[in-house]
Amino acid sequence: SVGSSFLYGYNLSVVNAPASYIKTFYNKTWIDRYNEPIGDGTVTLLWSVTVSIFAIGGLVGALTVSFLIKALGRKGTLLANNALALIAALLLALGETAGSFEMLIIGRFIIGMDSGVSLSVLPMYLGEISPRQVRGSIGQFHAIFICLGVFIGQVLGLPEIFGQESRWNFLFGFLALPALLQLCVLPFLPESPRFLLMERRDEAGAEKAFQAFLGRSDVSRELEEVHAESRAQNTQRTASVLELFRKRSLRWQLITVIVVMSCYQLCGLNAIWYYTNGILQKAGFEPTLIPYITLSTGGIETLAAVISGLVIEKVGRRPLLIFGFSAMAVFFSLLTVFLHYQDRFSWMPYLSFTSILLLIASFCSGPGGVPFVLTGELFEQSYRPAAFMIAGTVNWLSNFAVGLLFPFIQEALQTFAFLLFVVVCAAGAVYLLVVLPETKNKTFMEISQSFSKINGVPDQTHEREMKDALDTATVNGLQCTDESSISVLTFHITECFRAALETRLINPERNREIN
Repeated sequence: SVGSSFLYGYNLSVVNAPASYIKTFYNKTWIDRYNEPIGDGTVTLLWSVTVSIFAIGGLVGALTVSFLIKALGRKGTLLANNALALIAALLLALGETAGSFEMLIIGRFIIGMDSGVSLSVLPMYLGEISPRQVRGSIGQFHAIFICLGVFIGQVLGLPEIFGQESRWNFLFGFLALPALLQLCVLPFLPESPRFLLMERRDEAGAEKAFQAFLGRSDVSRELEEVHAESRAQNTQRTASVLELFRKRSLRWQLITVIVVMSCYQLCGLNAIWYYTNGILQKAGFEPTLIPYITLSTGGIETLAAVISGLVIEKVGRRPLLIFGFSAMAVFFSLLTVFLHYQDRFSWMPYLSFTSILLLIASFCSGPGGVPFVLTGELFEQSYRPAAFMIAGTVNWLSNFAVGLLFPFIQEALQTFAFLLFVVVCAAGAVYLLVVLPETKNKTFMEISQSFSKINGVPDQTHEREMKDALDTATVNGLQCTDESSISVLTFHITECFRAALETRLINPERNREIN
């Protein structure tokens, strides 16, 4: 998470502190090249491209995920991804020395690609290496380190550290440290055991990986769970995005991921950063104090993400998401009221800032991290890469849309612009309340089965397990052609009973009788 999620969060906040110094550098470079000052419109355009191209890079990175993990695996992709972070760190840190603002723009694009890959591959890796009892908590490390990255970006941007005209390039050079740390540590961690067993057919490697992650030698239960999921799949190869869209039994899982990832970006959290400094200025705070006060936003963000990680296995994914989006709708409504009246009452800006802090806490309590956990849980192994590719594409397109459109919306609607986010958050909460089942402490097969009814397809998990036996044995009143067929049939009947017991389709009190 340090070499992946942290870098994404860090890059969200790192450009805020040195913004004025970077624009000054653009002007100086322009004068050196063309012997005239840069125009206001040109510097605004260059700065907008520098900021927004991060999302374009993220989209490109997300679109490559399916191909990368097929060739390199989960761990291999994360390792290779560090090359992008190191290249971006060099370009961004040396751009001023080289007198090239193009290096900064290209560097932002490349670090965006790094984030696009890591935001899809890391949650997939964490979900596949985790026992189902703690899968949500482990998955929340992704969100925790995003928030921690935002906070550290704010801290390092303070004037006493790197937030000075002579030091701002060190802010970007810092990007190399998490990448180097991951390069040093990740080679000693195993590959995803599910990937090894189901896609590489390496049972010995999968067993060693499970033993390393779980710290015990007997991992037969985990291996059997993966085998059961493998038998239940319609295909043993990695499915394409087009195949996922065509798959009727995964229709509502896909719709759910698209809705949740859209709401993740369109819920308006990125937009409130436009208002934070202005609200603090109107509240009467000294401009020199504002960078220190805004640290509270990063601190609240990290604290809420940690608390969410601690309670997710007790509360569940569904309640955290519904509560988070509902609370955001409430606080966006209050913020709209407070902003509308803040010029009339001297104490109103304090309420506005309090609403912003509560908005951030509501977001990080569920919507900030659970969508990535859900994307990994709602799909079988063969469809998971395509699902993350679609989720990443939706995520980055929505991110780019907010950055591009919100300034125009803000200009047209002023303080009432936040009412659009009220609608998005409320709609997301209602959808999740109606459609999403709870996924905590369930196997991937059980989660898939819970969508059978809404997808309008019968639950054929156990029937598929019997099919292998029926292919080799003609059953008519249990009349089979040979003893080997009877052995195969007996094995699959036993497996069906076991699965039925685990999913409570048969009364557990009859366990002894069935055995």
